[in-house]
Amino acid sequence: MNTHEEVEINLLDIFYLLRSKLWLIIMFALLTASAAGLFSYYMMTPMYTSTTQLYIINRSSESTSLSDIQMGTQLTQDYMVLVKSRAVVNKVIENLDLDLDYNEVAGAVKASNPSNTRILEINITYPDAFMAKKLADEFAKVSSEQIAKIMATDKPEIIDEGNLPKEPSSPNIKLNIVIGGILGAVLISGIIVILYVIDDTIKDSEDVEKYLGLNTLGLIPIEGKVRKKKPKKKKLKKNLHKR
Repeated sequence: MNTHEEVEINLLDIFYLLRSKLWLIIMFALLTASAAGLFSYYMMTPMYTSTTQLYIINRSSESTSLSDIQMGTQLTQDYMVLVKSRAVVNKVIENLDLDLDYNEVAGAVKASNPSNTRILEINITYPDAFMAKKLADEFAKVSSEQIAKIMATDKPEIIDEGNLPKEPSSPNIKLNIVIGGILGAVLISGIIVILYVIDDTIKDSEDVEKYLGLNTLGLIPIEGKVRKKKPKKKKLKKNLHKR
């Protein structure tokens, strides 16, 4: 029971400590939030994302059965890998006459497949919005041709051409500001709690009674206030010996 009560008291003390330092926590959170916002705005390169979609079709059969849909969904997973293959990426580089290598272009491409569909999404993320759209359109065109050629299947149809992004997809400055503020508040709160825990100095009469189990000897008025006088260790030891 005593241990449980001590934990409750310590948590309560920490709560009041953090509340008393609330101004410092808010100030530090605002500082780190501002730093995160400035870093995101001035130091991070804006990236733009353009998305195009392909529809995986199968004209070999006149009617579409459940097995055809399942087969198309499974094949879409293979097509996702083919989109980033060297055959496709190098063809895009050649067609657009890009001064980039395979890794740079492939790193800008992300293929995905919405669940339970035969739709293949190609996302291009690039520092330039116009180039992002241009790459998306070219990837859709080349991927459609290469998929039909390599997989010996019907040519996927392009549902949507790449959009021209008006705003960067990253960095999300507002989100970074919020995260920066939260991390700053957590960090300064942790520092305050750690300093409080490792501080074993006696500050007032309550600490004397709490940690030493001794009563204070007197009070000293200072500037209109009354302060309890801390006992001197040597005198206390002598008094104890006399007893």
